[in-house]
Amino acid sequence: MPKLTKSLIAAIEPPESGTETLWDSEVRGFGVRVTKNGVKSFVLKYTNAGGTARWMTLCRVGELTVDEARERCRVIRGRVAAGEDPAAERMADRKAETVEELLDLYEKEGLIIQRGKDQGKPMKPLTAQYTMARLRHHVSPLLGKKRCKDIGAGDIERFVRDVAAGKTAKDEKVAPRKRIIVKGGEGAARKVVRDFSAVCSFAVRRAVMPSNPCEKAAVRKVDNRKELFLSLDQIAALGAILKAMEEEGVSRKATDSFRLLALTGCRRNEILGLKWSEVDFHRGLLALDDSKTGKSIRPLGAATMTVLAGIKQTDSPYVFPASDGSDGFYQGGKRFWPIVRDRAKLPKATTFHTLRHSIGSLTASSGESLLITGAVLGHSNPRSTAIYAHISQDPAKRAADHIAGQIHAAMSGEQKAEVVPLRSAK
Repeated sequence: MPKLTKSLIAAIEPPESGTETLWDSEVRGFGVRVTKNGVKSFVLKYTNAGGTARWMTLCRVGELTVDEARERCRVIRGRVAAGEDPAAERMADRKAETVEELLDLYEKEGLIIQRGKDQGKPMKPLTAQYTMARLRHHVSPLLGKKRCKDIGAGDIERFVRDVAAGKTAKDEKVAPRKRIIVKGGEGAARKVVRDFSAVCSFAVRRAVMPSNPCEKAAVRKVDNRKELFLSLDQIAALGAILKAMEEEGVSRKATDSFRLLALTGCRRNEILGLKWSEVDFHRGLLALDDSKTGKSIRPLGAATMTVLAGIKQTDSPYVFPASDGSDGFYQGGKRFWPIVRDRAKLPKATTFHTLRHSIGSLTASSGESLLITGAVLGHSNPRSTAIYAHISQDPAKRAADHIAGQIHAAMSGEQKAEVVPLRSAK
């Protein structure tokens, strides 16, 4: 094995097929690779800390002198000795050189839960869909063409200001009866910068970015807003409007789904996507197959069961089947909600999730423990999950029955009652 020199490299003849490599005697793994077309390149072969063989092409012969290429190999081998993997880092860099390419990589490999008891598990499909939509609508147009390694805290601060100012907002018709509506504003900016921070953390783990610029940026990442709860008077107004809209011919799918959201405290898609197989009329509960926190048992009050019993079953597995005849579930509630909210004179900030907060507030204020409140809502966290697995459904069932009865009475206009603590049966 000779020492590589300029004259020795010049004398190398191309192989008849494939490639051939002539190794250097001074630096282990340093060599010149020659193709059948006569192209000569300086290369380095090494084994990383995990025992995997790596190849790196440094440059074409002539772009560096032999001594310069040899010295560069010494530097790289020093990094390998320190536990680094330069070839893998280069592959990652090429795989996601720009922010847009990084988003492509993140969509394929990075949509996982990064914290909590479910760390490492894939995001729920709908969560992943919404996350990528926010990233594509806001990050792509403002940062997509920038190199990942060039993104700094200042870029993130400008990005947040631009999204808050509405620079990425749009209302675009993309197909018959289909529009893409992107809203800017401070809330959208805070949400998408949290999403992009997760992308940058993923990029750091893949050696695409040296650090997460979102962590150093002086931007707000939390809303710091108070949760909104409805009073029984407001719930009564909601019930009256739902009854009036039914008389006006509004779809029962919309009004009944809103009633169930108010009576159960379930999340929106837990009701809209509810299947008849998940409704247990005998035991008075919902056995959800796939909620935000996985499988979940929700106790139901008698008033809730009455609403469910009054819904006509069809060939669809869903309680609220799609109106367009497809195999999915009903999606029209989002269109009707602003009309219902405004006619009931509820605060503009009232959302479907407000109904969930309201039943949680009413349950807790009735004197029930936070544990029972969590059981009614299907909450799950590291400290209480084990207890929920063994809790009897009886006290939670009584609480759900009591609260749902009050809400049903208010929505029906039958009576107005104050919430009072339940007394234990003697």
